[in-house]
Amino acid sequence: MAGLLKKTTGLVGLAVCDTPHEEPNVKKLEEQLQSGQIEEVIVQAENELSLARKMVQWKPWEPLVDEPPTNQWKWPI
Repeated sequence: MAGLLKKTTGLVGLAVCDTPHEEPNVKKLEEQLQSGQIEEVIVQAENELSLARKMVQWKPWEPLVDEPPTNQWKWPI
């Protein structure tokens, strides 16, 4: 890429990504994804990957070690 297409994301704490994707037209990619700016999509993907790795360790699909209390999910408390 010749240079950054934008100087700022307009979002506090979120810098412009200089190599967001191999596609040369980042604006077109953002329109295709319809999920905000490409930097936001990258952060979301990184968070989902982090969660997936934690889920492998946590094994939430396995049965509970102990039975939950009988009124645990009863509303109102």
